[in-house]
Amino acid sequence: AFDKTVAKDNSLAVGFFQRGFVHLQLEMYKEALSDYHMAFTHLRNNPFIDYKQLGLRYVLYAWEVLYSTAAAQCRLGQWQEAKATLENAVVWRPEGRTAILDLALEQVQEHLFLEPMHVPPGEFFRPRKKEVEELDSKDFLGKPKVISSIIPNDEYIGFEPLRPQKQGFYEPSADAVR
Repeated sequence: AFDKTVAKDNSLAVGFFQRGFVHLQLEMYKEALSDYHMAFTHLRNNPFIDYKQLGLRYVLYAWEVLYSTAAAQCRLGQWQEAKATLENAVVWRPEGRTAILDLALEQVQEHLFLEPMHVPPGEFFRPRKKEVEELDSKDFLGKPKVISSIIPNDEYIGFEPLRPQKQGFYEPSADAVR
């Protein structure tokens, strides 16, 4: 389901974040690391993305993505990279509240695995009814119409404003009379 979601909207950071968590649970550590990198990339240097407006009551924070990235790096044995990632997460943590990250840094230095962050169980993406109803395609242009001139001598093809009338131009030609 996450693969289909990410395929439909490949800039949905929370989709990559959740798929990364699932990959970690399935012990697919390289895929999880890749998903966490994609989630962080799709945050586009924002400290967080609030998905409440779209129907998911969750705020995805950059420091959480980095923390989970470090968790995947720990599973792969990349302890130095995990430490650097956590140090980067400290910068993204709001208002200097870094107690969880300080504890995580200590765990990484002792080569202990980190538990990744994830969307709380029971939180589902539920778009508003109004937005779902508007998913049907609408024809704003209407049906195409072929317009041709009824003037026999008119050889013009294309669009332009009205042209000034010429004397005798609108008379049927001798071939048309036959």
